[in-house]
Amino acid sequence: MNKRTPYPKVFWAANTIEVFERFAYYGIYMGFGIYLQKLGYSKGDLGIIQSIFLAVSYLLPLFSGTFADKYGFKKMLIISYLAYLPSILMLIIFKSFSGIALTMLTIGFAAGIFKPLISATVRATTDSTNKSMGFGIFYMMVNLGASIGPLVMGKLRAMSWDYVFYTAAAAIGVMFLITIFFFKEPERDLGTVTLKQKFKDIGIALSDVKFSSFLVILGLFFWLPFWAFFNVLAVYINDYLDTAALFNGVSSVIGTGITKALIASNESGVWRINAEAISHTGYIIIIFQLLISRIFEKRDAMKSFMIGLFIASLGFLSLAFSVTSLNGLVFLGVFLFAIGEMIASPRIQEYIMWIAPKEKAGLYMGTNFLATFIGAFSSGIYTWIMGRYEAAGHPEYIMYTLAAHILLGVLAIYLFNRTMGGFEERTE
Repeated sequence: MNKRTPYPKVFWAANTIEVFERFAYYGIYMGFGIYLQKLGYSKGDLGIIQSIFLAVSYLLPLFSGTFADKYGFKKMLIISYLAYLPSILMLIIFKSFSGIALTMLTIGFAAGIFKPLISATVRATTDSTNKSMGFGIFYMMVNLGASIGPLVMGKLRAMSWDYVFYTAAAAIGVMFLITIFFFKEPERDLGTVTLKQKFKDIGIALSDVKFSSFLVILGLFFWLPFWAFFNVLAVYINDYLDTAALFNGVSSVIGTGITKALIASNESGVWRINAEAISHTGYIIIIFQLLISRIFEKRDAMKSFMIGLFIASLGFLSLAFSVTSLNGLVFLGVFLFAIGEMIASPRIQEYIMWIAPKEKAGLYMGTNFLATFIGAFSSGIYTWIMGRYEAAGHPEYIMYTLAAHILLGVLAIYLFNRTMGGFEERTE
């Protein structure tokens, strides 16, 4: 067995930057719905901003990687910070809907530029002896930042929302300093593909009607409910669950001191669980991803994907019951959704990689961003629907609807494979 190549300094610098970026991104986004409602805006207003924000975040990576190859990772990182930092601070100033929407659009723009740069750096600084561990470290850093961000910001917003935005801006400032002083452009084969050629190649890939149909199904039946989960859950917990009772329940299990320190805040003399602190899957993924991957690595990719969707639907059902029966079921709901995510998301991306012609594997993976974009852009509709259900007196119906949606996705995938024959995976 070949000795593992040591990681260069830029590998560790890039992964440290990723932690801070995910800290700022998820720290703001997971509690953003609570913030917008505090300003008096409706769930419909929130859904519009969420759709715009996510759409820009997941469409730009199609192109920003090409610019990074041409102008360099370091320059593109700095450009993303120059959009990130002032726009986060503008959230302190802008309170109008148009001002907040424009600001979040700019943050989405910055995130879209940033998104492919660190993973590309990891790819450029690893080889056959250390790439598996390297991407494992990267994935861990993503979820570490995404877990810590909502915990810290949940505590800060109890004091002032301005502290949330100052802290997120400070994280971007730290990223800027790390990039200036420690990020050295990694050695790599520079891509020669122009943006025009990239559009042409994407068009060629999408001219395959069968593959395009598959991407649309993924966008509508996997990525749409996936993003809806993150869009609605913090607001759902904050508005419809007894967070004081949740605090008492969690305290009885892990201790009052730990609960207060990590995931709760005192509001008008009452300790309550911070909704954004428990409405994400990052910490669960950190603990269980390796085990889940090992369990499913030898199983058929599409069957595993459908199993993941089914388990995620059970998570939505548990979240519905957390409102109508036992608040504590919210933890089971998040856990089940996380298990479904850990099964479905890696396997479907692996599947797309291995059904592509060998010489077009990267192109096919690039078009997968379009499926993500379809789901991201459409997902805000569920925030609006949640508002309609709330007005009707049944907010839990949003979770029943999402459970039905994702189960319909299992049926759609099954029918696609039966009628169009599925895809043949490469073996090498």
